[in-house]
Amino acid sequence: MSDRLSMQVAAAVNGASSFGVQHGVYTICPTPFTEDLRVDVESIETLVEFQIAARVTGLAILGFLGESHKLSNAERRTVIETFIRQAGGRVPVWVGVRALGITGAIEQALEAQALGAAAVFAAPLDGASAELLFNYYRQLADALEIPVIIHDFPDSFGTVVSPEVVARLGREGGVHVIKMEEPPVAPKISKILALADGTVSVFGGLGGVYFLEELQRGAVGTMTGFAFPEILVEIYERYAQGDYAWAAATFDRYCPLLRYEFQPKIGITLRKYIYQQRGAIRCAAVRQPGVQIDAQTARELEQVVERVGLSVCAASPIDVL
Repeated sequence: MSDRLSMQVAAAVNGASSFGVQHGVYTICPTPFTEDLRVDVESIETLVEFQIAARVTGLAILGFLGESHKLSNAERRTVIETFIRQAGGRVPVWVGVRALGITGAIEQALEAQALGAAAVFAAPLDGASAELLFNYYRQLADALEIPVIIHDFPDSFGTVVSPEVVARLGREGGVHVIKMEEPPVAPKISKILALADGTVSVFGGLGGVYFLEELQRGAVGTMTGFAFPEILVEIYERYAQGDYAWAAATFDRYCPLLRYEFQPKIGITLRKYIYQQRGAIRCAAVRQPGVQIDAQTARELEQVVERVGLSVCAASPIDVL
């Protein structure tokens, strides 16, 4: 890594701290259900303890992995309350926001703030223009006392948030963080950071499959769901300490599992299955619409886990290398 790039990474990390948002690994958590598909409060509690034992920086809930679009308003509130109560201030909890308009988004965000969320990560409005996106995120930030994070995931939201809009939000709109999930991720991260001139910090995502490249381009961490979060923590910590070779070797070793887990449509189910096997949650059920895991896929997943030297039943944080 060049001295110049090292300075960029350090500046990005310092920028994240100055905006009230920590850098590091924020695990996107699933919403556990019982066999009859009710929200499983007890499993939320054990999942929080599992994540804290894995030394994650924080928890991110009610994203796609949290199946937020399949919850009632009352269930959404229960999920937020339970995660925040169980975390007990030991780690921050960020809450996902997605609505059809600014009024609904502000309502969701204010509820999360009132319940103790440390930040919200908000999906863009469907098909919105650049000017509408700027005004949407600026109004959301103006309504809150906690940070607003842009959730940029065009493949799922159908809306592209350009680097120019992100940079303008950092300079003028009071929004200083983006969870960036638009491939190719590396060039977009570089463009955002260049245009924003220190006013925006970038978190990666996309299952962690580009985590190393995201860090190399100046990302301050990742927000993603991966059922072995301690691996992402190890990669991040080694990289932040300047041990780039170790970080790269760790990333390369576990890439097959990152890739397999991040399959479209079934990724939620695969992660819930591993979390269940590891004892973090009691049931791997997903609500419809959703793909259930079959016996052959479960065996295939277990084989990938074993191939990278792990056990699907590893109940406590594993030794990464």
